[in-house]
Amino acid sequence: MSAPTLETPGHDAGAVRDVAAALRAAGIGGPGDVDDSTLARALYSTDASLYRVPPQVVVRPRDRDELLATLAVARETGTPLTMRGAGTSIAGNAVGPGIVVDTSKHLNRVLSIDPEARTATVEPGAVHAVLQRAVAPHGLRFGPDPSTHPRCTIGGMIGNNACGARALGYGRTADNVVGLDVAFGTGEVWTGGPSAVGDGLASLVDGHLGHVRTEFGRFTRQVSGYSMEHLLPENGRSVERFLAGSEGTLGLVLGATVRLVDDRVTRHLLVLGYPSMAEAADAVPALLAVGPLTACEGLDDRIVELVRARGGVPELPRGAGFLFVEYLDASLESGLVAASGALGHRVVTDSAETAALWRIREDGAGLAARSLGRPAYSGWEDAAVPPEKLGAWLRDFDELLTGHDLQGVPYGHFGDGCVHVRIDFDFTDRQSDASAGPRRFREFLLACAEKLREHGGSLSGEHGDGRARSELLSTMYDEESLRLFGAVKAVCDPENLLNPGVLVDPDPIDAHLRPARPRREPRTRLNLLHDGGSLGDAVHRCTGVGKCVAPQVSGQGKGVMCPSWQATRDEKDSTRGRSRVLQEALDGTLVGGLGDPAVSEALDLCLACKGCASDCPTGVDMATYKSEALHQKHDVEGQRRPRSHRLLGRLPRWAALAAPVAPVVNASLKVPAFARIARATAGVDQRRSLPSFARRTLRRSAPVARLASATPDVWVWADSFTDHFLPGSGHAAIRVLEAAGLTVKVIDEDACCGLTWITTGQLTEAGRIATRTAATLAPYVQSGVPVLGLEPSCTATLRSDLVELTDHPGAGVVAEGVLTFAELLDRLGLGPDRLPSLDGVTVVAQPHCHQHAVMGWDADQRLLERLGATVTRVPGCCGLAGNFGMEKGHYEVSVAVAETHLLPTIRSHPDAVVLADGMSCKVQLDDLADVPAMHLAELLSSRLAR
Repeated sequence: MSAPTLETPGHDAGAVRDVAAALRAAGIGGPGDVDDSTLARALYSTDASLYRVPPQVVVRPRDRDELLATLAVARETGTPLTMRGAGTSIAGNAVGPGIVVDTSKHLNRVLSIDPEARTATVEPGAVHAVLQRAVAPHGLRFGPDPSTHPRCTIGGMIGNNACGARALGYGRTADNVVGLDVAFGTGEVWTGGPSAVGDGLASLVDGHLGHVRTEFGRFTRQVSGYSMEHLLPENGRSVERFLAGSEGTLGLVLGATVRLVDDRVTRHLLVLGYPSMAEAADAVPALLAVGPLTACEGLDDRIVELVRARGGVPELPRGAGFLFVEYLDASLESGLVAASGALGHRVVTDSAETAALWRIREDGAGLAARSLGRPAYSGWEDAAVPPEKLGAWLRDFDELLTGHDLQGVPYGHFGDGCVHVRIDFDFTDRQSDASAGPRRFREFLLACAEKLREHGGSLSGEHGDGRARSELLSTMYDEESLRLFGAVKAVCDPENLLNPGVLVDPDPIDAHLRPARPRREPRTRLNLLHDGGSLGDAVHRCTGVGKCVAPQVSGQGKGVMCPSWQATRDEKDSTRGRSRVLQEALDGTLVGGLGDPAVSEALDLCLACKGCASDCPTGVDMATYKSEALHQKHDVEGQRRPRSHRLLGRLPRWAALAAPVAPVVNASLKVPAFARIARATAGVDQRRSLPSFARRTLRRSAPVARLASATPDVWVWADSFTDHFLPGSGHAAIRVLEAAGLTVKVIDEDACCGLTWITTGQLTEAGRIATRTAATLAPYVQSGVPVLGLEPSCTATLRSDLVELTDHPGAGVVAEGVLTFAELLDRLGLGPDRLPSLDGVTVVAQPHCHQHAVMGWDADQRLLERLGATVTRVPGCCGLAGNFGMEKGHYEVSVAVAETHLLPTIRSHPDAVVLADGMSCKVQLDDLADVPAMHLAELLSSRLAR
């Protein structure tokens, strides 16, 4: 199916091809780095904002010269150019109708560090967290730290004049830029010193000295518009600081030298509780007066409750609004508590608790988006006022919300007077009246801007104006200021090629709103319970905050999302990228429905690991969406399935047929020629081993029973993988439980979870299987006897997917009742007194991704440590992920994923016991590391007294 023509005003398909051809002719990029495909345009059609502006072409320059050549082509062809870092812009600063330049893929190096001068020089796409890791050995850090610091780029921070939580102590990005290399829209390259553009800017300011001195730089978070105060003679006419916050409308950042600060300090965290966020804001001036703070952050209790529902939250004082106050001087504590007027306080001293609390704050944007009855959006999310006016502003803002029948969840940098908020703007009538939502949105923003002016505030405190606020600058600034902005643009970018529609000659705030677009809602096979059955609502959970595109350090952390992006660093292989393509398939014009090749390409390298289901702040579950998309493509639209779906996707069925003759089948698969044919027939990569079938299944070799004939202490559910491939883990579990004095029986009934059908999108058959399994297992759970699941992927399927596939009343019972081995031991109260000791045992554990996402692995870790083991938990995915790593065409990425965390950790612990409960993880370790892996039950069984 061919996609509709590109939706870019003023450019036809021929013009798009001409620009792309000109870029390629200029020698820019390697294969795929000049990309005008439907897929690329869909990926880059939006950022973390509400705005959708499809580009003509995406360029990923490999070096400075190619970036300059891209600007030259833009100037020659008259094509707009927009710079993009991590794509986490919330104001629509990083989308544009012409060339979008992604600097994050190649121009991402830390070029030099000068510990004596305390500076670092970086390329524009260098990631904040990468810079921090590079300078940390010198006891230094880059001061500003936005909540997106694991993935935001230094170039993007300069574009928006980003600040973050610790700007209170370390300043804004503008305060930490020492030097810039910039290519202005005129084509002039400036690396410091005299320049034609610099002279023009100085002359402009000299003609308006009085106005600039009184209207600009009134308080630290006056970020909206151009920061003219930096061009004053008394401020050193700092062009580099002036350019911070210009949002790519004046020049392209080619490189930057930034100031570093001493990080060899001890930070103290005081959490204060208040009856409301406004009362928390009232306390800020008194706290600031006590002494120097590095951070003073506000957080609404509704965000905390979301995290609490998904897991543990450290103890907090009583209140509905909180302040996180960070300081370096411990002697300030008593003064801060006395000045706070709080309902209660807590000094947090545990480093793990401190990190957990800051993570809640950092995930605020994503969490707030799902905290209300309707989805909550950015749009009016960055206003700032002088801190002494913050409480009054919040009260007025609450009245505005109520008056427009809206709700918002505020949080942000209260010490700087900057408030972030996600608001439940109503776009629900998009199908009947696509103009109604934008009209309401516009009315609210205009009212907010008028009220903010009364408080002397800034439309933006750090995110920039972008498409969300530029039109409102006429409310904040007078005519003379607006004329100055236009004159600045004329000096630096006279042809208006750089990020047009932003700051000067702005687009309307209600133009290009993505949530207002009518959607095509397919009739889904999955229930999509968390989204009311709407695939459109499900894929629009992604707000673009980009946690899935944060580079990870081998062995650090414990998250999984997003393993394919970690391997390829390609936007299409991220959770965000896939969400954007699915959104475009349902409500855009670039992608022609779920059967479009662009959707297939975006989903191809999705491992269906479910890591995003737990790690994404907004709860995106790409594995589920992929299953539904495959169902729509193959079973609804009728496109032919690949062989691997028909063979690997129905593996439990073939395993059951092979069971009576398993030894013969295994012997045949050891014959090289036959094995090659088998792999080719099943669509398996020839470099993969083929797992052996169990000579005797678990149900044929263990004590079995049915509900009517026995009442054991524990029922064991024989999932297809444990039953037919790895019965040893079942026997081990039985031995451990019997050694503790329990009676154990294996359920002697067929009950497949349907996982392989689900991951290949064969949802009609998966639904039938799910209904039978719910009916079979529910009575066992309802009997009150614990039911044990041994294969984590199958257990996770029962716990999460069963209710999505069937409305059988037993589905919910089963989902709540089947336990992992560690959960079972905890439920039964079995501890060191009744289980074997693991003293002296070093364990490297690879939790299965589905277990991480659905059940969690904390119970396993607690058990191992209680029994005396030293545990290293491998973050990330093993890379096999069931069918994925077996299929032809996926081998290289599967190996690359394993090299992200798993294989380096195994190599660094050569004497450790390797724990991997999941069959996929075991196969991957066997294939790539020649390392035997044990199930938790097998480890405990091996330590039983003999």
